[in-house]
Amino acid sequence: MDWSLGTFLTQVTERAGYDRPQQGARAVRDVLEVLGAHLVGDDRTDLAALLPDGCKVLLTAARPASEPLTPASFVEAVADRSDTDLVEARREIDAVLPTLAKAADDALLRRLLTQLPPGHAGLFGCTDPG
Repeated sequence: MDWSLGTFLTQVTERAGYDRPQQGARAVRDVLEVLGAHLVGDDRTDLAALLPDGCKVLLTAARPASEPLTPASFVEAVADRSDTDLVEARREIDAVLPTLAKAADDALLRRLLTQLPPGHAGLFGCTDPG
């Protein structure tokens, strides 16, 4: 999928039910920075290649995390990054990750999910790879 930044932010903003695109932009920043710290190698760069300019660096510039996050810890990390509560962090995640999943083909999505601890597929709006 070839997205412009505006199209990508509009999709995230609408999926989250936000009133302003700035809220969608904040969600994209928060979630991609946390996700980027937990992906490595070609999978991370392949996902970044699907993102519009302005979003790629959010995923690829993140420093590698010292340990993997459970899905619940992922939500907590987004809440910490965005200085919001867990409900708002989950709202951000539910807007961004399923939007990314729509852009990735099944093979890339499967590779991404195998890098993450079990249970993350639900955050992307899909099932764990088998």
